[in-house]
Amino acid sequence: MSANGPPPLTGKPHIEGMSTVIQNDENSQQQSSSNNQNDQELDNMTEAERSMREEELSFYSNSKNEYGDDTMGGNIYEWYDFAVYGLLAPEIGACFFPDASRELQLINSFGVYLAAFLMRPLGAIVFGEIGDRLVGRKNALVFSILLITVPSILMGMLPVYATWGIVSPILLVLLRMAQGLSVGGQLAGSYVLSIEQSSSRSRGFRGSICDASSIGGFLLASAVTTITRSILSEEQVNVWGWRVPFLFSLILAPALYYIVSHTEESKLWEQGAENKETEEIIREQEPASHDTPAVVDLLSSPFRRRQLIGMIGVLSAQSSSFYTLFLWTPVYLSELRGIMTEQEADLINFFVIGLQIFFVIFAGRMSDTFPHRMDLVRIGLPGIIVAAPTMFGMFESESWLGYVIAQVQFGFCLALIQGVLAAWEVELWMADPTLSFTGVAVGHNIAATVFGGTMPLVATSLYYLSNNMIANMQEDGEEANGGFESVSEYEFMWPRLLPGLYISILGCLSLYCISFVVRHPHDVRTGDSRLQQAVMEQENKAAAKKKKRSSKQTKEKKRKQLEKSLQSGDISSYQPPQVVLS
Repeated sequence: MSANGPPPLTGKPHIEGMSTVIQNDENSQQQSSSNNQNDQELDNMTEAERSMREEELSFYSNSKNEYGDDTMGGNIYEWYDFAVYGLLAPEIGACFFPDASRELQLINSFGVYLAAFLMRPLGAIVFGEIGDRLVGRKNALVFSILLITVPSILMGMLPVYATWGIVSPILLVLLRMAQGLSVGGQLAGSYVLSIEQSSSRSRGFRGSICDASSIGGFLLASAVTTITRSILSEEQVNVWGWRVPFLFSLILAPALYYIVSHTEESKLWEQGAENKETEEIIREQEPASHDTPAVVDLLSSPFRRRQLIGMIGVLSAQSSSFYTLFLWTPVYLSELRGIMTEQEADLINFFVIGLQIFFVIFAGRMSDTFPHRMDLVRIGLPGIIVAAPTMFGMFESESWLGYVIAQVQFGFCLALIQGVLAAWEVELWMADPTLSFTGVAVGHNIAATVFGGTMPLVATSLYYLSNNMIANMQEDGEEANGGFESVSEYEFMWPRLLPGLYISILGCLSLYCISFVVRHPHDVRTGDSRLQQAVMEQENKAAAKKKKRSSKQTKEKKRKQLEKSLQSGDISSYQPPQVVLS
């Protein structure tokens, strides 16, 4: 040591813990900069845009659910009952609309089919209220099973037009409307109950099981219809044999009722109900607010309205494709085009539906491995856009192999979408368990009504339009060149693609909505850092608010318990405040 003092310091000074302080300060500055940037964006927004942004961030931060225990269920029965009518449309049309031409009989029969779809949005509202606000998801499903069983059995016993006259088709419409009311809540209920009991790593697979079971209902309906037409003669089927598949419901209903009634209630919904009861303790002395229906709460929010519109747009291609492939195509190949008999068309349909079940489950499992739930849908939609007109083009091949491959390739592209949608739909609304049933049910059933229920009528009308176009082309060819040789086979083919081109247009609509309209919780995974930072801030605010509310609830509960004990004269649990003298 020098006599003049300690030697001069060399190198960089070091204070223990200083590097951590510096690092934290840098992180704080970065976070502050990000906060300032987000605040500036909010300042530049209008009141409506700011409200939409806040709801969007709240949606992202509240959409997590890990109550899953990965149990499974199904909904084969209701979709069996709903599908039987479509497969037996020619026979039903002849029995209940005998005075009409064969073409009008089919159109009238599909018109009655549409009547059931018109009731589905109403069923969505009714069962959404039951499932979200009253008795829970499981009991809503039980009610829907009971509601669809009675009309199905009565349809199998309903006298035809020759017996009761105009009363018969009127009753047929009313019974179909009752069925539609039930289905309006059933599929959405099975989606919500299953997905809310799933962990995030298995929702796609669990949702695909729900859809596979609904396709299984179509498979069972196709099998029973095929067997009925094979065993009975055509005359017997037209007179009374069409009733057999409806009466088969007597065997299926008890089995499904037993399964659903022994299913556990959604833990997410139960937790939400418990939270509501606890909050009522705090609000006891506040002015009571009027409870509004779930559908009103759903439509009162600009963000939720956008989600609903986007959801309907996304489902447009799937709904139209589903009912085209499994209900209208067998009628097209047999009744309209006469390419094959009804039994042969039903047999191909049975095979395609069986494959579709495996395709859907495969797609659901695959969707759990993608970074974003919508990635597989964005792959499937371009496939649908191309596959739909391709299927109708291959129907002109005059080859059985071509008929089968046409439907299989279309079904595979459809499965890439359908296997994902159950989980995707529920995740759109999972942020609020008191609205999720209603959100899924209303969006799904409006899409099914507008694009699925109308599809047989639209496709049949387009088929007759294509016939007129081909007839006009033949006449023009005769006048111009004295024969048909001047018009090529390809020119005759493209009018046949009209139903497929209609689906392609809807596919473009779906692709736009899923890319630019709808928001999904997985956006945070694949979004930019600013979105992730904003969602993190929202989650921190929500956590602090929840902690404060929980503390307030605990204190209020203790106060209530203490008041109750003092009023009853029990002071053993009372602990007076401790005063410490220093």
